[in-house]
Amino acid sequence: MKTLMTWAGALLAVVILGNANPVAAQLKLGYIDSQKILEKYKEAQDAQKQLQDLNRRWEEEAKNMQQELQTKLEELESQALLLSDERKKEKETELQNLNIRLNQFQQEKWGNQGEVFTKRAELMQPVINKINDVIKKIGTDDKYDYIFDVVNGNILHVSASQPDLTEKVLEELNKSVAAAKPASTTTTPKAPASTKPKN
Repeated sequence: MKTLMTWAGALLAVVILGNANPVAAQLKLGYIDSQKILEKYKEAQDAQKQLQDLNRRWEEEAKNMQQELQTKLEELESQALLLSDERKKEKETELQNLNIRLNQFQQEKWGNQGEVFTKRAELMQPVINKINDVIKKIGTDDKYDYIFDVVNGNILHVSASQPDLTEKVLEELNKSVAAAKPASTTTTPKAPASTKPKN
């Protein structure tokens, strides 16, 4: 959920369409809940699942490396009195190299410029773009002056008279998902033509 909240911040906080009338009473306003859209939109769910699966694989790799490091450390401690200085130094060097590899792996995956962030952008940005395009389309078609995001816009109160466009955005997004599904090619086989000669 934390990831969804982070990506909710990538949605447009305010969509401004046309020339807004300076008289507030004449403005047409609407709002959306970007967090709810990300939670309910299938493409966002799919992207989130891909990211979670990938992150779990990386966590498993890191865990295996940690276990290997711990096992080799315990072996060295248990054999320390039996090893020659040269052999002991070799094992210590092996442990150091394994520890370096683990730290590098963790930095590559979860560091400031790690793969988890670049992969999240790769998977989620197209979804965010689609959502923003739908919001803009609704704003233009229905002639809204402003459409606010109650999550990213830090709006503390919304009048009941203002329309919540969240479900409308989801409806439009789901139309595009349904349209993208290939139509069924299953056809009912025709009965073979009769070869019986006419009398």
